[in-house]
Amino acid sequence: MKSGAHASEWQAYLLLTITAFLWGGNMTAGKLAVGHVSPMVLNSLRWTMAAMVLGLFSLPQIRRDWPVVRRNWPAILAFGAVGYTAYNAFLYSGLQLTSAINVSMIQASLPFCILAINFALFRTRSTVLQMTGFMLTLAGVATVVSQGEMRKLLHLDLNLGDLLALAAALSYSGYTVALRWKPPLDWRVMVISFCCGAVIASIPLVAAEIALGSAIWPHDAIGFGVVLYAGLFPSLISQAFFIRGVDVIGPNRAGIFINLIPVFGTIIAVLVLDEQLSGFHAIALVLVVGGIALAQWGKPKPA
Repeated sequence: MKSGAHASEWQAYLLLTITAFLWGGNMTAGKLAVGHVSPMVLNSLRWTMAAMVLGLFSLPQIRRDWPVVRRNWPAILAFGAVGYTAYNAFLYSGLQLTSAINVSMIQASLPFCILAINFALFRTRSTVLQMTGFMLTLAGVATVVSQGEMRKLLHLDLNLGDLLALAAALSYSGYTVALRWKPPLDWRVMVISFCCGAVIASIPLVAAEIALGSAIWPHDAIGFGVVLYAGLFPSLISQAFFIRGVDVIGPNRAGIFINLIPVFGTIIAVLVLDEQLSGFHAIALVLVVGGIALAQWGKPKPA
């Protein structure tokens, strides 16, 4: 039994690492989208694509679980609206105003937000080493947001794009904690249902973009490529892997792997976007990676 549980944990670690890699790529995709597809249009199209692709292979499961979906549609809409639509609306909007490296590193605040919400709602406690690790990653985020000048935090002299990235992290943290209340559905039906909820929630945002004259529909290879990548990888594969990882090792430990986003996101942004690493980025990266290692090493031992 212990051997099987150990194997499941390692499977969860692998799935969560792949998830972080694909989400790191999502930061670069969002930056590439600027001028080729607008944030809310991209947000809506990616979830529509994910739902349609997975739905084609999941009709038997959908028919079987439809009564559960019908009973739980308000919760399903909320999961999709907060975890999928709100998160990416903030994220893609932030990428219009700040670098993909900054946004990637700011996502390291996710585990700290998850920890805080879990403690506030359920008094879930962490070890001293975990808390130290979380604080290190938070220091890394503060270094990025302030560009190495902490006085900016004191005077709230912050880039709006960075603040939107922080709002994205808070949205996904709430979604991650709330997964404990997800309906009892096959994982495929669950992802499809959340995607459909995300599409519905995205409609008013797309309408607002159209009304403001800022909507851009994909019209070239970059625009269509970004939609294709976002719809299949960060939207479909990553969400399924993340749900499975949370099921196996819980939201607190799963959340730590999200801190790999700045590692992968930074590497991808430098290679693909030719963004430049500054000294404060290097310091932040050391703090983030050190925090991940310390928090995972200090996880509570099983009774």
